[in-house]
Amino acid sequence: MLGCKLADVCDKDVEDTAEVIGMTEVLLAVGTRKGLFIGRRRGGSWEFDASPYFNAQAIYSVAVDTRGERPRLLAGGDSAHWGPSVFHSDDLGRTWTEPAAPAVKFPKDTQASLERVWQLHPAAAEPDVVYAGTEPAALYRSENRGESFELVRPLWEHPTRSKWVPGGGGEGLHTVLTDTRDPRSVTVAVSTAGVFRTSDGGESWAPANSGVSAVFLPDPNPEFGQCVHKVARDAADPDRLYLQNHWGVYRSDDRGGRWKDIGAGLPSTFGFAVAAHPARGGTAYVFPINADADRVPADRRCRVFRTSDGGESWEPLTAGLPQEDHYGTVLRDALCTDDADPAGVYFGNRNGEVFASADDGDSWRQLASHLPDVLCVRAAVVG
Repeated sequence: MLGCKLADVCDKDVEDTAEVIGMTEVLLAVGTRKGLFIGRRRGGSWEFDASPYFNAQAIYSVAVDTRGERPRLLAGGDSAHWGPSVFHSDDLGRTWTEPAAPAVKFPKDTQASLERVWQLHPAAAEPDVVYAGTEPAALYRSENRGESFELVRPLWEHPTRSKWVPGGGGEGLHTVLTDTRDPRSVTVAVSTAGVFRTSDGGESWAPANSGVSAVFLPDPNPEFGQCVHKVARDAADPDRLYLQNHWGVYRSDDRGGRWKDIGAGLPSTFGFAVAAHPARGGTAYVFPINADADRVPADRRCRVFRTSDGGESWEPLTAGLPQEDHYGTVLRDALCTDDADPAGVYFGNRNGEVFASADDGDSWRQLASHLPDVLCVRAAVVG
């Protein structure tokens, strides 16, 4: 099904698209409930590898690390038989290595067991450092490009931890943001503990949720306990962050010190995903969902919404997307951008569909259908 669908889209407008994007090679990794699918675009044509990698494993996290001489792919797999693991590939996904010892493991004294790896994040300012976010909610740090990780204990031992409550999908640390200006500055988000940040390399952590509402709590403005779904960093202003909450879309201009509601103009402020444009400041993307009790696209329409002014206004992006009633929910890590110029924007949904734009989101084409549930997507220029 995947190959047949791609044959339909690859020949359409290839010459026009290739003229815009040249012969840049882009890799797209699509993590699903039953395996990892890898697509490659050369010029305007997309091709997917014939079979999924990690067949029957749920792939909750993927990273494309382009910092070294050769790109490295990382995948957080979850086998129903063998449990969770982190794999890496140095040949753009064609072959994979699993470390002999578990890459991520809770120390015995924590009395915790790893459920899954929700996030894999190559650090912005440290070439060999990769962070992993897990369930139960914890942060891990690797200094060998993701082959082994150590628990960041000060966050695990944070005095508020005993009051963290799992979200509907579990207690997951699903967002890690690092800063190109300062390797000691790290921001994370946990469902449902909220945003926490450190400025001393992880030795101490403080909640950073002021202004973010928790409508489901008796006190809707707590210091922590918000159900943050995803956070993204602005391309031009590293102090500016965008946040998709369980009800509410927000912006911070001081690295999370204070958040401003920017949801006006959206058909719904409930959703899971948010992504920032890789080069254009003030530009971010969300995929609104009807409601927490009705988790389908807002108004049952397949639409990505883009802001170009930091959330002061929003525009729906629909060209090339399905126009009929649509029920494909986009999860928190299933919307992303690449680092091409113009930017590629991608999303996958729980219908098993994958859509891509090669022009900042102005127009879309469907790359795949009938996949298992799409859990995460990541894309990057690799050649």
